[in-house]
Amino acid sequence: MAVSRPNILSIDVEDYWSIFSRDWLKQDASCSAAVEKNTHWFLEVLDEYKTKATFFTLCEVAKEFPSLIRQIAAAGHEVASHGASHRQLFKMTPREFRSELHDCHSLLTDTISGPIRGFRAPAFSIMPDTRWALDILAREGFEYDSSIYPISGSRYGWPGFCHDICTIPLPDNRRIIEVPMSSLTILGKSLPVAGGGYLRHFPYLITKCAIRRIQKTRPVVVYMHPYEIDTEDRSFDTSPLPSQQKRKALSFHRAQLRNRSTVAAKLKHLLSDFDFTTVGGAIDAAARQSLPVFDIEHA
Repeated sequence: MAVSRPNILSIDVEDYWSIFSRDWLKQDASCSAAVEKNTHWFLEVLDEYKTKATFFTLCEVAKEFPSLIRQIAAAGHEVASHGASHRQLFKMTPREFRSELHDCHSLLTDTISGPIRGFRAPAFSIMPDTRWALDILAREGFEYDSSIYPISGSRYGWPGFCHDICTIPLPDNRRIIEVPMSSLTILGKSLPVAGGGYLRHFPYLITKCAIRRIQKTRPVVVYMHPYEIDTEDRSFDTSPLPSQQKRKALSFHRAQLRNRSTVAAKLKHLLSDFDFTTVGGAIDAAARQSLPVFDIEHA
């Protein structure tokens, strides 16, 4: 039986093969048809369980499959921005980020003929060193961000950040709402839960218990990717790579394939056990109360 407190379900719409080719094989690649097929699967399951989600969409996917993005919006889900091609913010200058953000916002708005309220940075790359992105988001008209992981991680994280939906004051009286990723504090340490690889690798019972514990005080943010239900593999050429880079690429790929066969069932369990809404829906509900304020200048 579903609990009464609605949590947040988000899907980061990106193509595994194009990102893997650029990041690990150093080859340009357009989005494959897999992202369209897998996203359709999510849409069918969400419709079956009468659940709405936020789809943080890469603009390269929207360019390749505009009808898919229109179908997401037509089904009543929220479409939000995930950037252009999954380049992390620490690989961009503020000027490059603002230009990319503006172009993607225009593309997504035109594609769905509707507003784009939110943003999620590729690989959760809004961290203390890239906090400048929050002001740019507000200047470009975004209402909220959902990029910050309040953990101390090896690839991402903002230790000490607020765990709940909060308001961030910015220069010139601007503000932006932050919807941080979910983590659970155990023995004083914040541990990530309820999304991506954490959902794939942890037994469902652990995820379920973590969500029940967190949602006593705040909504849980669950995030997934279309490729995580895709168990099909395909060959790729690593011969041009140096041996060390080749080993790293193969190791990353094997890790990404691990436990994908469990994800479809886990999503259905989540949709049976919990109530979910969109990020925008959770913000609208939270706005009826006073949101906590988090000052990033003194964090």
